[in-house]
Formats: sequence, structure tokens, C-alpha cells
Amino acid sequence: MKLSLGPVQYYWSREDLQDFYRQVADMPLDIVYLGETVCSKRRLFRFDDWMHTARLLQDAGKEVLLSTMALLEAESELKTLRRICANGEFEVEANDMAAVQLLSAAGLPFVAGPTVNIYNAETLQVLANAGLKRWVPAVELGRESLEAIVQDAPEPVETELFAWGRMPLAMSARCYTARAYDLPKDDCQYRCLDHADGLTLRTREGEPFLAINGIQTQSALTCNLLPEVGEIGRTGVDVLRISPQSNHIGRVVQAFAEALQGGGDTPDLQRLMPVGGCDGYWYGEAGMRQRSI
Repeated sequence: MKLSLGPVQYYWSREDLQDFYRQVADMPLDIVYLGETVCSKRRLFRFDDWMHTARLLQDAGKEVLLSTMALLEAESELKTLRRICANGEFEVEANDMAAVQLLSAAGLPFVAGPTVNIYNAETLQVLANAGLKRWVPAVELGRESLEAIVQDAPEPVETELFAWGRMPLAMSARCYTARAYDLPKDDCQYRCLDHADGLTLRTREGEPFLAINGIQTQSALTCNLLPEVGEIGRTGVDVLRISPQSNHIGRVVQAFAEALQGGGDTPDLQRLMPVGGCDGYWYGEAGMRQRSI
């Protein structure tokens, strides 16, 4: 299996993104996804910056793809989408069907991100006919469901599994971070910059429940499938995806790289997570459950 780094889901400063990807260039990763996937107001890193970063990472030996937004609401966002799909240098991860349509019409291969919502092999076949080369299953798909789909998946479509990170659960036209600060969405004052890994929500009992990241809702707990790497390899998965976080990502990548090489004991990564881990979805249980440590 290969190892990939998904797009940064959060709003980080330009300097933080530059520093982050300079470190990524030296990490044992095969594939890196770049781009803003959540909110079009996050413009500290622009198209030319993403392209420059993509070239640097490509020179470092990575396969680089540009990721599109998951929820489009304005013509300006469609304009950006068209520019990404027509970039002429790098393949694209489509995170909604508008991107799929543009890429298919242009005869370009693409990756379907987790928000495209593919739940059966028949859908994979339709998208494969449109140019699909790899897909990322929705995070709630468990092992048994995934095995059944992969078994009937068209060749040579690859499967990339979300294996680490706060899971993207839902998108909304409303900005939850702005509302948390009693601000309107159009005057959010870019409060997402204050929450490098999203804003954790807790139940009345104090248990971490969800994380809000602008218009995106995530799991508060970090999906961690490192202990299941050996089992995952037997399901037909081709790529494991790590979703970026603000700290310790180098140690996480190294742990997965060693596991893929058949390393020794599985390290405990609990201390590297914002508030704790989970793996319930993989076992067909509630996503917040954790069976392996």
C-alpha cells in the first residue's frame, strides 16, 4: 500500500502552510493532496501558491493532486473550480459532482474524494467510465461494506482509505464557527484562524463529541486505523490517507510508514491527538467507539 497526505481541512496562516509543506517534502509519503476544500473565504493561500507548492513537492518525488471544495455556493467558487480543473499540470481530487462533470467533460482522470459519497460498485463503474482512477470511501463505511465494494470494483480503479484524522462528517451553508462567536457568516472575522485543529464541542457531561471547522462538522475524536494496517492490506485497499493536523504529523506519518514496511509493535499515538481516538466505523459500530489502541 501507498501512503498519502490529504488536504489541510483547517484555516492556517500562509506562513504556517509554507512551513508545513516544507516539512512534508521530507516525509515518507507517496501522494500529497493540496488545496482548500472547506471555505472559499480562506484566501491567505491562493491558486498560484498552491501551484508553487505542488511543484516543490513534485520535485521532492511526491505524486501531487489539487483538491476542490466540497460545497459550492457562488459563481466565484465555480470560477476557482474551473481554474483548478484546467490547471494543465496536476491531476485533481473532485470533492463534488460539479468537479466530476468538468473533469470528465475534459477527458481528464480524477480522484473522487470522501464527500462524493460512493456506496456501491455500480456507482464506481459509472464514475470509472467518466475517468475515475481512485476513490476515497465515505468515512462511515466499515470493513465489511468496503470489502464487498472493492471486490466488485472495476479495474484499475484504486481505493484510498481515510486512516488518520478528525473525520469530515457534514457540510452546511451556515458557518458554525462564526455562530459560536455570535458573528454573521459574512463578517466571521476569520475566527477559524484561532482553531488550528477545529473547535471541539463537548456534551454536558464534558465528553468530546464533535469539532466545528467553519461550515464543516468533524468528529472530535481522531480516526486511527494504525493498529488495523495489516488487516486493511487484505481488503484490497491501495492507499492509506492521513489527514493533516497542526502538530506531530511527522511522527504520525513515520508510524504509518513503518507499519506499511512491516515494522514491530504498533506505537500508541493517543498523545498525538487533539482529544483522543476512535475506530468504530471500521468495525461497523458507532464511529465514536474505540476497539483497538
